[in-house]
Amino acid sequence: MAKTELTSLQKRILTSLVMIPVVIGALHSGHPYIDILVFLVGSLLSWEWASMVPNKKSSVYVASYIFALGCSLFVFNRWVLLSTIILTTLFVYFKAKDEGHRKLLTLGVPYISIGVGALYWIYYLFDAFGSIPGEKGSFVMTLWFILMVWGVDIGGFILGSSLKGPKLAPKISPNKTWSGLIGGVVLSVAVSFIYMFCIKNIFDLPMPLSEQLKFAQLGALIAVIAQIGDLIESAIKRHLGVKDSSALIPGHGGIFDRIDGLIFAAPIVYCLFALISFNY
Repeated sequence: MAKTELTSLQKRILTSLVMIPVVIGALHSGHPYIDILVFLVGSLLSWEWASMVPNKKSSVYVASYIFALGCSLFVFNRWVLLSTIILTTLFVYFKAKDEGHRKLLTLGVPYISIGVGALYWIYYLFDAFGSIPGEKGSFVMTLWFILMVWGVDIGGFILGSSLKGPKLAPKISPNKTWSGLIGGVVLSVAVSFIYMFCIKNIFDLPMPLSEQLKFAQLGALIAVIAQIGDLIESAIKRHLGVKDSSALIPGHGGIFDRIDGLIFAAPIVYCLFALISFNY
């Protein structure tokens, strides 16, 4: 009897059916599950980065990335955290003086610690969102942010592969098209509007249409920022001559391939809500 091999798309769907409930379950359950998930993802990303970028001292770089990541998750004094990330970045920079990809190895420290750390910061920043009781505000708003990034990925894949058309950045990522970007932004906007409409009714929030439209606009902004993050990841991989950051996730490549948009957008979204919406 002949073997039936799963296509790449089928693998992506099956993997997503496992990953999505895990992410949503951790977000809903809160502490300590969200802490464990974020630290695990960041640790795997640290290993991927040190494996993807050719080097002679992989264990040193992995340890440095994980150390900076741990500080970004569990050190609550901002000046101590900033100092630690700067010192760790300098440590890796001097340690990599004989490496061929010194800048990329050094970039791994702030990229992982701040990018992944911001996902964690966003969750706790949203603790007291609006009139939503308890930690449900964290769950509701962090899920909204993740849905915006998933929206641009899914919309971009569906419309881009269907319509094709002019390339978005042919020298960096030949498969990405302007139609895919537009489709991704439109889907993120639609998902944001529907999601906020549902949240308004579920929690009986005083959220006028104008506020729902503002979140839809933010959804479009997040979609564009996430797409920029995806292009940056593609440029790094093209520079290194690799297709995927690893083969860790069937049908998806590696952790970096899946969360590049999230970790690029997360610090910007955190600052936006911290400084404007929450006056934090």
